[in-house]
Amino acid sequence: MPKLFEIKFPGECKTLPEGFWSAVDVWIKKPHVVNKRLCGVKETESRDVGREAVLSLLEEPDLAQDVLSFMACCRNTPENTHEKETPWVSSVRTFIPKVNNYGTNLHKEVILKDFDRQQVTFVPFEEDSEGKVSLKRGNIYQFQLLHQDCEEWSLELHVLASDQWFSDGVAYPRLPWLSSDLLPKLVRWATECKSSEFRSTLSLLPVEKYSVMYQTLKEKYKAMVKVWPEVTDPEKFVYEDVAIATYLLVLWEEERVEKGLTEKQSFVDLGCGNGLLVHILANEGHPGKGIDVRRRKIWDMFGPQTLLEEKAITPSESFLFPDTDWLIGNHSDELTPWIPVIAARRVISRHNLTQQLKGQLISPIWNNIMGRERISSYSCRYFVLPCCFFDFFAKYQRRHCKKSQYKEYIDFITEVSVVSGFNTEEDCLRIPSTKRVCLVGKSRNYQISAEAEAEERRAHYIQSRQKAPGATVQRSGIRSDGNCCHGEGDPDRTPDSSWGVGFQPRDKVEMVRNCAALPRDLVNGVVLQVANVILGMTEEDGGGSSSDWNRGGSLSVNEAAGLMKQETLQLLKKECGGLQTLLKNNHQVFRVEGGRVYIRDWRDRKASRADTKRKPLAPGALKTRACWFYDHHPQRCPLQAELCAFAHGPDELRPSTKPLKKMRHNAFI
Repeated sequence: MPKLFEIKFPGECKTLPEGFWSAVDVWIKKPHVVNKRLCGVKETESRDVGREAVLSLLEEPDLAQDVLSFMACCRNTPENTHEKETPWVSSVRTFIPKVNNYGTNLHKEVILKDFDRQQVTFVPFEEDSEGKVSLKRGNIYQFQLLHQDCEEWSLELHVLASDQWFSDGVAYPRLPWLSSDLLPKLVRWATECKSSEFRSTLSLLPVEKYSVMYQTLKEKYKAMVKVWPEVTDPEKFVYEDVAIATYLLVLWEEERVEKGLTEKQSFVDLGCGNGLLVHILANEGHPGKGIDVRRRKIWDMFGPQTLLEEKAITPSESFLFPDTDWLIGNHSDELTPWIPVIAARRVISRHNLTQQLKGQLISPIWNNIMGRERISSYSCRYFVLPCCFFDFFAKYQRRHCKKSQYKEYIDFITEVSVVSGFNTEEDCLRIPSTKRVCLVGKSRNYQISAEAEAEERRAHYIQSRQKAPGATVQRSGIRSDGNCCHGEGDPDRTPDSSWGVGFQPRDKVEMVRNCAALPRDLVNGVVLQVANVILGMTEEDGGGSSSDWNRGGSLSVNEAAGLMKQETLQLLKKECGGLQTLLKNNHQVFRVEGGRVYIRDWRDRKASRADTKRKPLAPGALKTRACWFYDHHPQRCPLQAELCAFAHGPDELRPSTKPLKKMRHNAFI
């Protein structure tokens, strides 16, 4: 058996051999993190197997013997020692491709873990619709961890028959990819041996159903990218909402099967933003609507079946939804902690409650509640995808430095959900966002007869948060995607009708706080001041010049802030991100990485974010902005005029005369 490739581990690796098996588990359970053509896998339960079981499992005696010999080919481990060894651990995984080009055939692998020899072997096979199995002898491979001379660790890749290897890039990856991409990643994962703070993606759903539905919806709604009228990135927001819609549709489909429901669930999206998620869910047959404090341009593109309301939301009895199955909070900011509470406090009539409790013994407390005509419902569910960190009445204040801020906030919303009365489940979505963890409340953790006690717990908890340290009411910055929704206070509300007293709603008018509205003279002055200091740095200061053009050194953001006057810093503190946002906005001049500020060299493909060799601009190309380097750098711009996207002098500067793109009305009815 030839050794195809070997990588040595760097230095002393205290994580081995346990880290090796952790890395192997990532490849077994989540191959999609490295093979982007896969959506995931479905794995059977692991079980211990011996030599005879492997012979039976592989069915073909000759091939089974080859596999056993293949597994026994290890240094200092003769083949005749099987009786002295612990059994192998066997499992089977089924590949779920993003795009299914395999028809009804299933592509699977038998996985054999040998903990004595520190090796794992993968035996691929195909299974047709009739259950007939075809083993792929040429694609059997193995990873082997070796400890040489009790000092050096290395990881080897072995293949049973490399000359017969078949590759389609999906279930059967290319051999060079296994050796040059996957093997180094296994080494890194084994060395880091990090455990995630959160669950694996799509842990609450059948991945195969998600994959099929996602591809269907992506194809159906991809045209939205070309006609997106908002200022936000169309690809990010369209495909993110498609993925969230897919998750909800599969979740709801599983719920209908589990509960024997025939009608599709209804929903209300609180803080619906651009409304695309509402549009997709409604188009797929779920009755519902979206509510947001501010209307978006894209709303006009949706047909009348997409119900979107421009309305402010305040936690109170005025915003309970008695006929709705699910409440959705997608990046709902200030409303995020309130959504489990609103879901738990849905309104229901006394008559309907009487029908629900018919034949049950009703306690005196229950009778007292029923006398109010309106009480909480017991059946509403919720889905929330937290983003920015808000408490009930203020920005969320950190309390546990040992957790990441994101993990701590997810734990806080989970606590709110549990106190509100929900059995709370956590999952991780597959969306192009760093905030991917969602919480789902599908059932209650108390009996319906205990509603009064549950409501008392909710009220007491919310009151305790209002008195928490740092719970000073404060308005938040508006996020650029606008996926947030908050209401205006009602001066006539009473304690009985509004249990969100102290909640600070969001202004209807969007305030720009990303440094874009700062005076131009102020921005230009800050840019010039920081750039001149960086360009003036000597080699002793960590600076210096390239062979032909001075790029200067670098400053930390804190060091750059130290250059500013106090009044300038006060203005910047009112903006989201402060000085760092201002410097990042001036992408032409600066490159901000790892908290440090550098002068951008547009000749550097990586620094200029160019994937290919820079080509001359097309004849007649408009240059609507002046080149900062041409005007301010001592050596001017490092690029020739025909290669630079910015104007070298006033003669090249042209105002943009391109008309705004006219949107097609009701483009996606």
